[in-house]
Amino acid sequence: MRFARVTFLVSERENSDLKVSVIREPKTESVYVEIHCADITEEVSRLERYIGRYGSFIPATKDGEMVSVPTEDILYIESVDKKTFIYTDNKVLLTEKRLYEFENILDAKDFFRCSKSTIIHLNKVVKLKPEITRNILATLENGENIMVSRRYAVALKELLGIGR
Repeated sequence: MRFARVTFLVSERENSDLKVSVIREPKTESVYVEIHCADITEEVSRLERYIGRYGSFIPATKDGEMVSVPTEDILYIESVDKKTFIYTDNKVLLTEKRLYEFENILDAKDFFRCSKSTIIHLNKVVKLKPEITRNILATLENGENIMVSRRYAVALKELLGIGR
């Protein structure tokens, strides 16, 4: 049996290298992931959670039909009049989950509670603009603007490692 092995090095930050090996085994029917590390750091735990959620979906409804929304497609989640909506590039979907439930199931480094009624997907943010009111205006990939209230602005800056 012949195996194809691909190895490459990804440098995320200075002094932090992640070595990724992809081994093609034609007779294997499933994907198996191993993480080798000296210590289980927060970064390793986050990677484990990310891999575990890969391909995960959030149940929602659109025009009365049940649909599954891939978490990577979510731009933001908003609560309006005791209803929770999931926004993607081209859809607005209704979900039965509440914002606090999303905070518990989504990765806090990817999804951020930016106001009392909104959670944004940080990977979909293309621009942050500070406002005179100490709020932050976040522009998403689709051009939509979401306000990060000043109550949450400090936590966002800390999470992103940017100055106050």
